[in-house]
Amino acid sequence: MRPLVELIADPRHKVSDAGVYKLSDAQATAILALTLSRLTALGRDEIADELRKIGVEIQDFLDILSSRSRVITIIRDELSAIRTEFAVPRRTEIIEMEGELEDEDLIAREDCVVTVSMKGYVKRVPLVTYRAQRRGGKGRSGMSTRDEDVVTQIFIASTHTPVLFFSSRGMCYRMKVWRLPAATPQSPGKALVNLLPLEPGEVITSILPLPEDSKTWGALELMFATRSGGIRRNSLGDFENMNRNGKIAMKLDEGDSIVSVAIATPDDDVLLTTAQGRCIRFHISEEVRLFKGRDSTGVRGLRLDDGDKIISMAILRHTDATPAERAAYLKQAASMRRAQSAETGVEELEAVAVPDGDEETVDGLPELTPERYAELGAREQFVLTVSDKGFGKRTSSYEYRTSGRGGKGILAMVVNDRNGDLVASFGIEDNDQIMLVTNAGKLIRCPIDGVRIAGRSTQGVRIFKTDEAEKVVSVEHIPDDGADAESEGDGDAGEAGAGSE
Repeated sequence: MRPLVELIADPRHKVSDAGVYKLSDAQATAILALTLSRLTALGRDEIADELRKIGVEIQDFLDILSSRSRVITIIRDELSAIRTEFAVPRRTEIIEMEGELEDEDLIAREDCVVTVSMKGYVKRVPLVTYRAQRRGGKGRSGMSTRDEDVVTQIFIASTHTPVLFFSSRGMCYRMKVWRLPAATPQSPGKALVNLLPLEPGEVITSILPLPEDSKTWGALELMFATRSGGIRRNSLGDFENMNRNGKIAMKLDEGDSIVSVAIATPDDDVLLTTAQGRCIRFHISEEVRLFKGRDSTGVRGLRLDDGDKIISMAILRHTDATPAERAAYLKQAASMRRAQSAETGVEELEAVAVPDGDEETVDGLPELTPERYAELGAREQFVLTVSDKGFGKRTSSYEYRTSGRGGKGILAMVVNDRNGDLVASFGIEDNDQIMLVTNAGKLIRCPIDGVRIAGRSTQGVRIFKTDEAEKVVSVEHIPDDGADAESEGDGDAGEAGAGSE
């Protein structure tokens, strides 16, 4: 047994010259763990045979480890066996990629809130960061501005949306939303001068998101409106090819600036609104010709009073309806809303008398057929008007009569000490939401169905509860995406910082 014991013995325990072998602790423990039946069943010959077999295997393994040629031979034989066993044709097809992979292809599509400050700081924040609140709240912090800086504009767009930036020099620049700096709601963002090739003293005055598919741009048109009341109509295709240095968008007079740029079609109407509560609506194709160049000043859209200025331009659907039909529709629709208000117990908005006789005189209202009423209802739009003290209202587009451009317009909303000057006026849908931002950087988002429908000559209801020295500087509407927005909190309980998720 000596040779077999020495072959597998613990190196720390050897067979003595007297033929005595002392077991190690591990060996003794293993033997004691065996049952008596197994110990009595162990035969000397069987143990010797097993030891000889193990010894042969150990010698063979040691020989393999000491021979490089045997190691390579074994590896080659095993790989050959694997190839024989799994030798099946390739199931995947490897081809060259068509086109080039751009950085934009790796950017996920996500709706973002783009915020711009007066000093030209811009950022994008995911839209889901702002949850909906009821109207009348105090909002949440939307942007931490620097000293003497205020938030002036916000808009909602996808990360893949191309955006046109119009500057005070009348230049136009283009950039995708995903290239704008991503930040938190409290971050001030990044200066536009570091993103666009702006000259000293040049600032961005208007920002326009475009359709993602550039193939549709040729069928669309751009309407320009300046702060002095000028307008111009151009094809959107004029701005399709643009390098990083931008191109001239509009020639401006000294002290004038672009206040709004919107996408329109020849069949639409333009609604211009001033800070002192005047507005004018006219048909695009009948009143404004299509300009071929980009370096003209355009034509007069609205004649302003001293100290007044254009604050917004809205694009509305044109509807061929007589003044009598519009008056009849408005009367019938108002009756239906009063009946619904009586059922729900909602108090009607108090009307304010029109001071300067802006109302149309209509003798003998016709009786609208159900078909005609449904047709007018399908084409009806509502215009949201908001003042800088946080008051607003929705008004039917049929209350804004169509006239020729260049006039002084009609009343859009009562401007007084309670309301303040107007800051925004645009079309809105029933399921949309709106987002308001103040010069203090606070922001609120609420559904539009909480804002009552009222006539042009009304004062509106409180949408945003501003502080005494605080003013609303920008209003943006959020189109309905089919998802139910979360709405919670009392009308006056939306303190700054509330509403975060």
